[in-house]
Amino acid sequence: MEREILNSIFLFVSIITGMGCLTGIIVTFLKRRSKPALGADASVRLDDIANRLSRLDAAIDTIAVEVERISEAQRFTAKVLAERAGNPAIPDRSRSGPMTPN
Repeated sequence: MEREILNSIFLFVSIITGMGCLTGIIVTFLKRRSKPALGADASVRLDDIANRLSRLDAAIDTIAVEVERISEAQRFTAKVLAERAGNPAIPDRSRSGPMTPN
């Protein structure tokens, strides 16, 4: 008799636990399913952000090209100045005497 009561209690606890787990699974499924998708406002904002990022990307590429051009001009200027080290671009007038208009 005592064994039957224990089996009945175990069966009852098992059924209640199973029902609780099943209820939790159903509630979780319904919560995830009822979440609204991105609204029109969020979609517009994401498109705006994507457009801004593409413009920013293009601007950065343009800046990189300009910086490369500046560095190339600087290298060229340094090379020309190094080649002219023996030949000054403006002659030193102090050595040749005074310059008078004629």
